[in-house]
Amino acid sequence: MRADSRRHRRHIDEETTYWLSYSDMMAGLLLTFVLIISFTMLHAKMQYDAKEEELSIQAAELKDEQDIVARQKMTLDEQAKMLNAQEQALAEQGEKIAIQEKTLREQHELLNKLEALMSEQQQKLDNIIGVRTELIEDLKNEFSNSDLHVAVDEKTGAITFDASILFDYNKSTLTPKGKEFLSEFLPRYVDVLLSPKYKDYISEILIEGHTDTEGDYLFNMELSQKRALSVAEYCLGDRSKVITDEQLEELRSVISATGRSYSNPVYDENGEVDMEASRRVEFLFRLKDEEMIREMIEILSAE
Repeated sequence: MRADSRRHRRHIDEETTYWLSYSDMMAGLLLTFVLIISFTMLHAKMQYDAKEEELSIQAAELKDEQDIVARQKMTLDEQAKMLNAQEQALAEQGEKIAIQEKTLREQHELLNKLEALMSEQQQKLDNIIGVRTELIEDLKNEFSNSDLHVAVDEKTGAITFDASILFDYNKSTLTPKGKEFLSEFLPRYVDVLLSPKYKDYISEILIEGHTDTEGDYLFNMELSQKRALSVAEYCLGDRSKVITDEQLEELRSVISATGRSYSNPVYDENGEVDMEASRRVEFLFRLKDEEMIREMIEILSAE
């Protein structure tokens, strides 16, 4: 009986020991798991913290890079604005250059036209100078063999006679002596100017009356005009027989008469007005294109 009881107690003790060992083992395993989990969590936390720090560093670096990119973008934008401004300036400059080139072309074309015109006018001027020189020489030869004592101006070809040859003092009616003078003078004058050699060059023949500086300007104007008209009437009137009908018709188409009062007096060598020489009648001629060429020369000389 006791033996059975001891065996039973021993059996119970063995079972108790077994379960205690198992519990210890399980507790140990549980502790091991807890340690592993704790270590794993600690390691994960350390990795997390490291990653977070790395991400923070990367974020800071990214922020720096973003700032750099932003500054670079700002710089690029400014450069783009400058480039656009430069492109616009170049475009405007190109337009100005195009306008200047167009202006230069137009000026060059105008210059070529002016040079051509100058060449043409120079040729005309040379012709006119040649014609005038020959005409003056022929007038001098014509009157050198007469008793009229007519002086031909070497430069202009103007022929001047004292008013006393044609008129009494302060009168505008031709004297018989004046009519005789004109009857001899005019045919010779017209024979030269309206000859086939020169008539195509003659644009105008003028009869000008002049007075001295004594008296009223308007009175002298009227007197000088009446004297010029008296000469023209005698030479060109319907009853005039001084020149041929053909010459008369040609002369009427180019002649004019005017009075100049004392606007152009004659001076002596001392600079004083020569009263007697200032009282005069002048026959002048103008050649075709002469006035235009003279004006052009005056304009070019002024520049």
